[in-house]
Amino acid sequence: MKTVATNAEGRTEEPLLAEGEMKRGRYQITFHVGPYFAAAGMALADPPFLDEVPVRFAIADVDAHYHVPLLVSPFGYVTYRGS
Repeated sequence: MKTVATNAEGRTEEPLLAEGEMKRGRYQITFHVGPYFAAAGMALADPPFLDEVPVRFAIADVDAHYHVPLLVSPFGYVTYRGS
């Protein structure tokens, strides 16, 4: 398990998996969006509609590029395999 924080643009400073760490298999990234929106000063319900967003995906080709963005608002989100 690894914990990282995103920068002001919502990105990590480095890939989540360093060279040699990527293996075929299933993965999960959990985005802690409740605290993110609260820190941004957004008025949220208690509890917030979205607090943690788990994104489960699989890596089949360890030589491919995997970019897993999360587009999120306090009330919905979408994710996809980016380039």
